[in-house]
Amino acid sequence: MTRTLCLAALVAASLAGCATSPPPTAGGPTVPTGKCNAEGARWAIGSAVNDDVVNRILQGTGSRDARVLRPGQMATMDFREDRVNIDVNDRGAITGIRCG
Repeated sequence: MTRTLCLAALVAASLAGCATSPPPTAGGPTVPTGKCNAEGARWAIGSAVNDDVVNRILQGTGSRDARVLRPGQMATMDFREDRVNIDVNDRGAITGIRCG
């Protein structure tokens, strides 16, 4: 059980650490506001989580940081307005997008 939790935490940290800023758009560079707005990423619910989707979620929500949370995974309870939380199920499909 502990090994599974450690592996899940490592995967989540890897995904969050690999998230990069989205590429500039034709209208100019996209600069994250830093304040999360989850409505900008509702389209991702049902999608498989991967680096591309996480980057698009960051861009759509204006967040600076993303955290992928799997069922049963431990996470801090601190609220950060610049972070988007991506809830996924056992199959890796996104089930929810929320700020914090």
